[in-house]
Amino acid sequence: MENKTEIAFFDVETTVPTRPGQGYAILEFGAILVCPQKLEEIRSYSTLVRPSNPKLISSLSVRCNGIIPEAVVSAPSFADIADTVYDILHGRIWAGHNIVRFDCVRIREAFAEIGRAAPEPKGTIDSLALLTQKFGRRAGNMKMASLATYFGLGNQTHRSLDDVRMNVEVLKHCATVLFLESSLPDAFPENHWVSPNAITRSRRNGKSPVLNKNSPSSSSHVKSTPALSPENDRTEEKRPVFSLLTSNTAEAQYSVASNTAHPDTFDMVALGNEMNAASFQPDVAMEENPILQPPEMPSTVTVPESCSDVLGFLELDEVSLSSIRAFHVPFFRGSHRIKLFYEGAILQLRCPRLRIRFGLSTKFSDHAGRPRLSFVVDASPSLCDVLDTCESIVRKVCADSDCSSDWRSVVTRKQGFVNNPTVRLNIPTAVNGDVAQYATDMYLKEPSGTTQKLIFSKFDAAELDTWFRPGTFVDAYLSLDPYDYQQTSGIRLVANKLIIHNE
Repeated sequence: MENKTEIAFFDVETTVPTRPGQGYAILEFGAILVCPQKLEEIRSYSTLVRPSNPKLISSLSVRCNGIIPEAVVSAPSFADIADTVYDILHGRIWAGHNIVRFDCVRIREAFAEIGRAAPEPKGTIDSLALLTQKFGRRAGNMKMASLATYFGLGNQTHRSLDDVRMNVEVLKHCATVLFLESSLPDAFPENHWVSPNAITRSRRNGKSPVLNKNSPSSSSHVKSTPALSPENDRTEEKRPVFSLLTSNTAEAQYSVASNTAHPDTFDMVALGNEMNAASFQPDVAMEENPILQPPEMPSTVTVPESCSDVLGFLELDEVSLSSIRAFHVPFFRGSHRIKLFYEGAILQLRCPRLRIRFGLSTKFSDHAGRPRLSFVVDASPSLCDVLDTCESIVRKVCADSDCSSDWRSVVTRKQGFVNNPTVRLNIPTAVNGDVAQYATDMYLKEPSGTTQKLIFSKFDAAELDTWFRPGTFVDAYLSLDPYDYQQTSGIRLVANKLIIHNE
């Protein structure tokens, strides 16, 4: 791994599922190897891929990427190209747009289907998460097509090789803008970066956006990556443009005007550590995401000084709905996030005897291959009342902050289950170095009433699954964590403590 210095930008085009439970099939794989110091393309590879079931290529799939069934009839299967894909990806830094949530997952699924170990990255750079955090939503919804339009790079073709090359060009343009802004911050007006083409909630509603240059927009989790510039480049005045977006060092950046050092505003390691300490990775299937601040926060809306303590876990019948509030609280380097409060303290709930509807979900994994654990329980009317009220309050705060993300309700009310609403509870993972463990305290309660703590010597979702069978009752101690991530907002329920009834 140490000898592979190139960055592997890659993209997959897939079929589009048309029914619940249907997976994705890779139709095209494209990648380029890029020199991190000069951002020069060293090698490229692209091929169509024949799926095991050509019927998965629906009309909806064709509309998305233009790949028709006839085009892949004579293409190699994924098993045929697996060696090449492995050689390109394994041991290199992976880069791409939205790869953590999509492309990386598809690659691992494809290798699992052919019974082979998947390649592993040296590091991961997701430009969607990175640019949402660093570049803000000045380009609109931060999709590749929107970014390309913003910089006049042409239309996105949704073909693998074209998309990865466009990804590199977008990063070059973003890095240049950020470099100029950080070098001469006083020379740029506060709101100069607002794009006339950006479609925001404020423009649709005819409101004026509230802008705060000290509150950058948020990203998803940010994985720290190895430094991309050589050791002896750290003291030079000119650093590779791409290192501005990926540097994990705390060295100063240099001002072009005065040649004096300034604090590194692109320190990704510090940001990653801060966010890992504050939140954990969610289940991709539910698109429940880490706690992140809306893109622009009005500096005048802040949490009162009295709202700073943790009151404890409230019983549902103790909660007066009129006493629930939501405020912006400091998060990272002048940014904010939304938190829920009750009578001057952070709102947390104790929910007894929740019946498990669906057991542990382990279908999706984080960047290290660990499953993102969650399970679904039936929601009582009192729990629904509290959560619905919390949603209404948080949505209003988001709207006042000019957040244009789509809202995802924390309570699921599916057709046919109107009288049986459900909620998803997340079991976060704590990582210390290479050691992962459950961040939720779990206990087993016997029919006699005795309770003992469950001790797990290792992170093993299969072992944990035995305690989370459908029909089992749990007492849940929950944190309510609002989030705004990749154009989706909502409230994530995090289990701080679970008592499993062994009945």
